[in-house]
Amino acid sequence: MKPTVHDIARSAGVSLATVDRVLNGRPGVRSVTREKVEQAIVALGYVRDLAAANLAKGRTYSFCFVLPANDNSFMIRLREEVGDAIRRSAPERARIEIVEVPAFDAAALVTALDAIRDQGADGVALVAVDAPEVRAAVERLTQAGIAVVTLVSDLGASSRDHYAGIDNSAAGRTAANLMGRFLSKVDGRVAILAGSMLVRDHRERLEGFLSVLGEEFPCVAILPVIEARDDPALVETMIREALRRHPDIAGIYSLGAGNRGLIRVLKEKGTASRPVVIAHELTASTREALQGDLIDAVLNQDPGHEVRSAIRVLKAKADGLPVLAAQERIRIDIFLKDNLP
Repeated sequence: MKPTVHDIARSAGVSLATVDRVLNGRPGVRSVTREKVEQAIVALGYVRDLAAANLAKGRTYSFCFVLPANDNSFMIRLREEVGDAIRRSAPERARIEIVEVPAFDAAALVTALDAIRDQGADGVALVAVDAPEVRAAVERLTQAGIAVVTLVSDLGASSRDHYAGIDNSAAGRTAANLMGRFLSKVDGRVAILAGSMLVRDHRERLEGFLSVLGEEFPCVAILPVIEARDDPALVETMIREALRRHPDIAGIYSLGAGNRGLIRVLKEKGTASRPVVIAHELTASTREALQGDLIDAVLNQDPGHEVRSAIRVLKAKADGLPVLAAQERIRIDIFLKDNLP
């Protein structure tokens, strides 16, 4: 059975009226009490269902997901999750559309966002390229009354309404601690594989990674960042060249996507002579690589949770309701060979 507001009230030890105030963002609730209610909401897995109310008043949402047209496993999964949301959207009186743009192309992203503004959607979720022109396009959307959620990669100092994604700086710090421990603090070179420094999530992961390695593992030397645009074929070429130039590479941190290309190179090297590898996103390829001892650890974010969170936030903004921050927090999962789900 789905949890109800009565369950929340019992779990938090408060009245139904208090739960209603928290859910609808009304005043008159102490911060400690509000926190108890929000914790109960998360623990019980309660999700407000606005579908019935919108059916009664004839409301139909119009949302658009702007996604990069990348051939990497994570973005494929993200598109699949949006596709699942589209298939569920009719009973919830929502129209959800996917617009694809070239990866890391700020100009193409701006063109798509301006077109959506002209069409008059209720909300937009986008994988952001952190560029001034993109921030300006988001400003134009919000000024037009269109809710904006950044997905996976955020925008700095923008007017977007919400970010649905992990704490990427914390992910980078976690990866550095794992790398340092796997290397046992010995001297060695570490290669960093990124998609592009144009996206904020990759920059934040890099900054977090470098800060911890510099403080905790100063004996580790960092090679220049390899930017391979999350393209598996380009990743394969550039990693193979890096290993040719630096045969003493002891570790590789793949902070973006395109891991299929990396795994092909690792298979050629074999498990006995490969470097320590920390990667992002649990996909079919990285799962197989973990099981085959080609990758040591994978930091994962749940794209399904991110898509559902983006839709919940866009609905809340369209209805003028508050967002429950605790419910929308996206966690970082760490997977080793031994704890794969």
